[in-house]
Amino acid sequence: MSLQDPYKKAEQPSSGERPLLVYLHGFLSSPQSYKCQELKTWLMEFRPDIVFYAPLISPYPEKAAMALGAAVGEFVARHTGPIGLVGSSMGGFWSTWLAEQHQLPAVVVNPAVTPSRFMPGYLGQDLKPYSGEMQTYRLQPADVDKMQQLEAAIPTSLSGRYWLLAQRGDETLDCREAEAFYRNQRQTIEDGGDHSFQGFARYAEALVDFLFPNK
Repeated sequence: MSLQDPYKKAEQPSSGERPLLVYLHGFLSSPQSYKCQELKTWLMEFRPDIVFYAPLISPYPEKAAMALGAAVGEFVARHTGPIGLVGSSMGGFWSTWLAEQHQLPAVVVNPAVTPSRFMPGYLGQDLKPYSGEMQTYRLQPADVDKMQQLEAAIPTSLSGRYWLLAQRGDETLDCREAEAFYRNQRQTIEDGGDHSFQGFARYAEALVDFLFPNK
């Protein structure tokens, strides 16, 4: 099995008790994003024992929720090793949504707390993925409604184990919202930076230790 694609299908967890790290990218991004590739490269060099899974996430909330829910649900049911989540921006929301369902640890990087607030600004536009996919997307009002339903499913008192990584220079999201939402969780808030979270690779070892403390 390769580190990049450890499963022929998302339903098929790896054998053994190797840790499984699921990376969830941001809105209109992809598994080819810089942070995802940085983490993958670090794991290949320093922690090849960890299984790395980074799915392509649909920008449509209902499709994304169904696909991620089914995949992670199968992993939890059948994978024999520990599972941890890392999510950036919109992927931070999905990581939280999944962590609350399965009581998984998650590292959220400049996460979106209430994505539905920003979605109306994308309605009626042809959206092209930053990854360069030859495909366009168009969100509908029903997508905003679905996202609001998903947000409401996350309790205000979090049951998962979280580490918030955020930078105050984030030009897209106000990190104060994330600070308030992930109160009583581990937090690392840096001055400066931007939405991409400058210097993410500095935290690769620490986030692996957080997700898999006994591995």
